[in-house]
Amino acid sequence: MATAKETWNVEGMTCASCANSVEKLLENNTGVHYANVNLALNNVLVEYDDNETGFSDLDARLRKTGFSLAKRENVQGASREERENRKLKTLRKRFKASAILTLPVFIYGMFFMHAPYANWIMLVLSFPVIAILGRDFFIVAWKKARHAEASMDTLVAVGTGSAFLFSLFNTLFPDFLLARGHQPHVYYEAAAVIITLILAGRYLEQKAKSKTSGSIKKLMGLQPAFAKVLIDGEVKDIPVDQVYPGQLIIVRPGEKIPVDGTLVDGTAWIDESMITGEPMPAEKNAGDKVIGSTINGAGSFSFKAEKVGSETMLARIIKLVEEAQGSKARIQKMVDKFAGIFVPLVIIIAIATFITWYFAGPYPPLTYAFVTSVSVLIIACPCALGLATPTALMVGIGRGADLGILVREAQSLEMARKIDTIVLDKTGTLTIGKPEVTEYISESGESGRESFQGLLLEAESRSEHPLGQAVVRYLTGKGIKPEKIDSFNSITGRGIEFRKGERDFLAGSGRLMEDKNISISSGLMDKAREYEKEGRTAVFFASGEKAEIVFAVSDRLRDNASVSVEEMKKMGLEVHMLTGDNRETARVISRMAGIDKYIANAMPDHKLSYIKELQTSGRTVAMVGDGINDSPALTQADLGIAMGSGTDIAMESSDITIIKGDIDKIVTALRLSGKTVKTIRQNLFWAFIYNIIGIPIAAGVLYPFTGYLLNPMIAGAAMAFSSVSVISNSLRLKRKKI
Repeated sequence: MATAKETWNVEGMTCASCANSVEKLLENNTGVHYANVNLALNNVLVEYDDNETGFSDLDARLRKTGFSLAKRENVQGASREERENRKLKTLRKRFKASAILTLPVFIYGMFFMHAPYANWIMLVLSFPVIAILGRDFFIVAWKKARHAEASMDTLVAVGTGSAFLFSLFNTLFPDFLLARGHQPHVYYEAAAVIITLILAGRYLEQKAKSKTSGSIKKLMGLQPAFAKVLIDGEVKDIPVDQVYPGQLIIVRPGEKIPVDGTLVDGTAWIDESMITGEPMPAEKNAGDKVIGSTINGAGSFSFKAEKVGSETMLARIIKLVEEAQGSKARIQKMVDKFAGIFVPLVIIIAIATFITWYFAGPYPPLTYAFVTSVSVLIIACPCALGLATPTALMVGIGRGADLGILVREAQSLEMARKIDTIVLDKTGTLTIGKPEVTEYISESGESGRESFQGLLLEAESRSEHPLGQAVVRYLTGKGIKPEKIDSFNSITGRGIEFRKGERDFLAGSGRLMEDKNISISSGLMDKAREYEKEGRTAVFFASGEKAEIVFAVSDRLRDNASVSVEEMKKMGLEVHMLTGDNRETARVISRMAGIDKYIANAMPDHKLSYIKELQTSGRTVAMVGDGINDSPALTQADLGIAMGSGTDIAMESSDITIIKGDIDKIVTALRLSGKTVKTIRQNLFWAFIYNIIGIPIAAGVLYPFTGYLLNPMIAGAAMAFSSVSVISNSLRLKRKKI
């Protein structure tokens, strides 16, 4: 039996409840093993037996419920982005239109309810809000009802629908209640305000969702559009998607490598930081592998294309990020979870209330039955429930921004409380992220150093090599002034040579010194070996035929890294370190930071698999990183934390961003999440308690004992008060100590 695994786009999803429905509908088909919806990318990964079902069968099943499938080749690239932009623009227009229509309804309902024709004016203004701008809530509620399910949309539809219909009845037939001793109150403002507030939430949600898929778009944008291919002895620029394995490709200094392959001729230093995360360029010679979308720093070379299209390293990273986003365990929204029970219960209570009062209530029974059942529906309207999470999140996000922490969504805050393992990337997270001169010694003492520094500064200023730039920053920081040199030459993969008067100078690696037969004293050589053993790179400077200076260049540990790691341990977190750097450097940095567990030489897929292994063993994992190479692991982790000093792709693959890259803010972010989630839960508790107490009173349980019957107007006021209490509780977050 042949099993296929395909990713298709889904049309018609508007919320997490829709995503759940799509998964259930697909999984209930014969031959489907599982379906996993990625709401951020509007797609679904389906594993199925292709001899029992297929795209057409599954699409037909979904279309019956208002959803549909689309093959990805028809919706890639700009078209998908255009669709997302159109959707966001539509939601923004709906929210603005709803707000404009709702404002006068709110003013009339609160302050001018007895003005002439007030009810008719509110009816005319609120009708398009309910029937046109808020129609999606009713459509989704109907879809859910057809499958015996309920969600937040059901609560909104039931509450606002009952308030509007009751108000419409009292506007058209005011004498019905007046003749029976009741005021024909209307609740247009309640229905319109609720729709407007939740439309605002939907707009903000879609805006955040568009940013979530931004990492995929930016990764796609890293690939060069054209490649210089040698065809019949002539170099031609052809689209990169037309390159096939075996072709010979030419790459010049500063250009991106178009596809993966093996270097055939030439030598180069290539910036592979997008893959390894390391700032030091990698030396490449004939026979070495080169990776597509990495950058050639110096030297021209030719290579044979081997992996193209979906087989390149970049394409695999994109696939890893997409799969990790789709497979990430999404926390079931608390409101939707309760709504599945709460909504049917409210409707049952309203029906039971009507029947009880009609058959067992005082005269006139129809009036009492109508007023009490509508009061139940109005007081159960989920304004407080709808505000419980977004208001706490809004305040929490604002407080986080003040502290230099950006939080993407409530889901990440919920997960942050459960973290028991934190995995730190080395470069850019624990370390500064760029090479620096940390030490140097000279054969000639201080006077010898001074005599050469101005010349060396001028020469290294002409080099684009990261190690040379580290020397430039160091000497400039010491106040050294450049001195004019007579000639300069860059030696690809080795260093530089220059001349002043009759004297020749060299700066570069130990291999360059060896090639040029430069004499290195035992003292300098021992120091260089010591640097290498400590994970630092030795850079020599030679005058004539003798080495005069050796510099130690390394990526320095952040000043507060070890203190922050100790704080994480005090919080009960198990701390790990991942790096694409070599084992010796990893050992040194982990020891300095106080981390016992580390993995060296880790490529993007290794980092991803390491996170998965920890999760499989039962750990709840946070990953902290800053590079493109970290993005799959950031997405796979239960909580992804990006350093703001890193790449946009890392930040968009994460749940939380530390704006200035301060490692001590990681601990602050975890504490903030705990307090924000606590506030969300308090809000939900009070919102439900309000309903638990208010619904029985609205149903009339106090009437037999006190003669008290809740007026629908008071029910509406109580509903508004519950919202005020939720907002007030959320605002307390601003004053809490983090």
